[in-house]
Amino acid sequence: MGSLRLRNIRKAFGAHEVLKGIDLDVKDGEFVIFVGPSGCGKSTLLRVIAGLEDATSGSIDIDGQEVATVPPAKRGIAMVFQSYALYPHLTVKDNMGLGLKQAGADKADIEKRVAKASAMLSLDPYLARRPAELSGGQRQRVAIGRAIVREPKLFLFDEPLSNLDAALRVQTRLEIAKLHRELKATMIYVTHDQVEAMTLADKIVVLSAGAIEQVGSPMELYNRPANLFVAGFIGSPGMNFIEAERLGDPGAKTLGIRPEHITLSREAGEWQGKVVHVEHLGADTIVYMETEKAGLLTVRLFGEHPFHPDDVVYASPDRSLMHRFDADGKAIR
Repeated sequence: MGSLRLRNIRKAFGAHEVLKGIDLDVKDGEFVIFVGPSGCGKSTLLRVIAGLEDATSGSIDIDGQEVATVPPAKRGIAMVFQSYALYPHLTVKDNMGLGLKQAGADKADIEKRVAKASAMLSLDPYLARRPAELSGGQRQRVAIGRAIVREPKLFLFDEPLSNLDAALRVQTRLEIAKLHRELKATMIYVTHDQVEAMTLADKIVVLSAGAIEQVGSPMELYNRPANLFVAGFIGSPGMNFIEAERLGDPGAKTLGIRPEHITLSREAGEWQGKVVHVEHLGADTIVYMETEKAGLLTVRLFGEHPFHPDDVVYASPDRSLMHRFDADGKAIR
């Protein structure tokens, strides 16, 4: 009921090509997240799927129907934006049901759908309130509820949590995950926050400069990045990159090791160095150290560790978890 097939999607604004031949398959019921740096084309791609932007070329197939020339209202999609876009003079209940009312839906059907969505999102106590009387998190839930009542083939989310504070982002993220399990609906979600991507997605699509770099499950991208870009983008803190010749590896151009795959010792280890900065985060300790052999390294230690700037320490990588990349930046398997 909610599959998506994109073939050779291109989008240009004048001479500037923003999307450069996107091919993607999304299965019915999948939660797919587009990630990438600012300007990579992820929001433009979402808007092309929604019909809010016309593709310069290519085909868009939703549930077996070609929709590239179909207007947004007839594509069977519902979109949740970064801004809540609620009508300030309407109650929560009326905001949620307005789209159905405008489409001429039966009043009893509207009541039933709004009640169901409200129960899912714990909005029952707020149905008579107006947006100004709600918190940011509650307003975003109303915007999500407005999408749910339409019972679309595809839910499209464009950075829906970016206006919320850290605590509300976590809470709303959990609600969206629960919602996906309950609705078993197809969801496509754009974010720049890799924590959202790693915790919500069945499948992540990493974009860069208008092209797809890799598609896979969160742990596939973490454990087996296809290239230097994906390796550096997925994971926090980012992967350490070392010139392979510094470590005597003639078969690779660059070596990569994640900060959490390095251990530190004051007594002995593979790379001697000096601590330049320490971030004590409670659950983690992030140590930045300068080594003669491997250069500047970031090391993530679990728990609290009493390292300080200027301490002499030894870093040892888990060689079985080291990544190798060729001169073109592609992973060597």
